[in-house]
Amino acid sequence: MRAKILVVLAAALALSWPATAHAEPHGSHTGSHTGSHTGSHTASHTGFHSGSHSDDTIRYASIKSCPVKGGGTRACGDWRLVMHSGERTTLPDAQGVAREADGSSNGYVPAAIAISGNGRRVAYFTKKGRLAVRTLGGGVRQFARDALPKAAQYEVTLLLSDDGARLAAVIGGERPADTRVFDTETGDLLGTVPDEVSVLGFSGDGDEVFTSVPADESVTDLVVRGLTGEELRRATPPQVIEANVPQALAADGRTVASLVTGSRAELVTYDMDGDQVTGRKRVKLPAGDLHMLDWTGETQVTAHLAGHSSGATRMTIVQIDTVTGQVRVRDRYTVLRDSYVFAACGG
Repeated sequence: MRAKILVVLAAALALSWPATAHAEPHGSHTGSHTGSHTGSHTASHTGFHSGSHSDDTIRYASIKSCPVKGGGTRACGDWRLVMHSGERTTLPDAQGVAREADGSSNGYVPAAIAISGNGRRVAYFTKKGRLAVRTLGGGVRQFARDALPKAAQYEVTLLLSDDGARLAAVIGGERPADTRVFDTETGDLLGTVPDEVSVLGFSGDGDEVFTSVPADESVTDLVVRGLTGEELRRATPPQVIEANVPQALAADGRTVASLVTGSRAELVTYDMDGDQVTGRKRVKLPAGDLHMLDWTGETQVTAHLAGHSSGATRMTIVQIDTVTGQVRVRDRYTVLRDSYVFAACGG
């Protein structure tokens, strides 16, 4: 699963806008400036079809960059979806440029969006201000009007599980609030995570929430929580794990992966229960900065690497075998050159 991170406003201006969440805000991760009670639920089954490509999935979402009088750029227009087939479409009901907490337009920064790792679901704010999740070839689940506390849409980081069945909404800004965890089929609130906790994403199967929290002596603990928010396990990881972000949590809810990049790249796995490094595999990676890391199989992690050339962002997605260290390129693409920011699918 994916994209946590930096504060969303800052993230909108840098290469990793929602890849972890809250105070540093995996679902989808956003990045790259290239140029409780939930009330009633409503579901609209208007469908979302991608032409003749019945098995097509979303590769990434992008919002256009427009010039500002006097210099600079801003986000403008609707969120666009680029499919793996190359087809492009828009999300006409999605809020493009973010609204402030009072409903007025920010004018510059895009509203939150997230794409599931399987590329079949997308979470966003509707133009009426409702939190929603749309399924390819299916319908739209609109969440209750009071599903989230009042906050500027750019202060919210949305994180979907790999299968899109779970959604975490992280509320940051000057007045952060507890993270809400939802079932995307029903729109029901499953639980909350305290606002002082950094949400890193979901486990590989979406059954746990992966978080971190400051601990004693300037160290950071990794904490696995249930979907209702209760703490399941906690560990203080070794420096090789803590220092190399993002980290990803496997479906077993205890094994953490971290990717050391550079000339001596290696994939490191760590067992939270045994508090020990269980594997260090040298890997040969394509060029690029690590943008996202997700568990996508029992012995497989998927990494998104972002590079920049001639004013464009080039993404390379690789699958890494955690047992052998073998690396296979799954996908390569160039982000639309007129993008202000983009949000890639996760695993």
